Amino acid sequence: MALNNLPDIYFIRHGETDWNAQGRYQGRQDIPLNARGRGQADANGPLLRGLLERDQLIADDFSWFVSPLLRTRETMDRVRSAFEPTLVKAEIDERLIEISFGKFEGYLQRDLVKDGIIKQGERDAEFWHYRPEGGENYEQVANRIRPFVTSLEKPSVVVAHGGIARVFRHVIEGISHAEAVNWPTPQNTVLHFSGGKMTMYESEVSSGGGVFSSSSSTA
Repeated sequence: MALNNLPDIYFIRHGETDWNAQGRYQGRQDIPLNARGRGQADANGPLLRGLLERDQLIADDFSWFVSPLLRTRETMDRVRSAFEPTLVKAEIDERLIEISFGKFEGYLQRDLVKDGIIKQGERDAEFWHYRPEGGENYEQVANRIRPFVTSLEKPSVVVAHGGIARVFRHVIEGISHAEAVNWPTPQNTVLHFSGGKMTMYESEVSSGGGVFSSSSSTA
């Protein structure tokens, strides 16, 4: 069931890291952005600012929340650089940390199929409940994300992770477990949750991190 009575939320996934590019499971590992990831974060700032200006919204009227990991905090800093320096402080919230892959963190995705880590696009609904040794499953993540989103008192900007974006879509839009665990989570986008639905806006990033254009589609 969709949560259609929440304040608007603008969600940004952190930019690319070397581990993302290599296809490694990161989870809680504190891997920094690479050059492409910094460009994605730099492009998402003006994109977000443009969306707020289009809708005549004031950035200082928003709450800003970020996962505690380095890649999300750097992404947040780069996004916020598109706004006035007097912008209200971003709050680190531990509930936004990425899903833990436990003993599999650092391993290449292609090497883990035999251990039950089914690749994206081929997972069934049961994968929502799959928990690797020392890690979490998506249901456990949903149990910390649900109280986060329902506690929001005003429009918010959230910078977090791919696994968290999947759980946001399940919790807010009500998409199925199977759809959530198979949804690819792009890093050059701003996701706008409003009225229980998500609209995705995409920036085009050059090798130098510039914004060329943006487009939107409801997912």
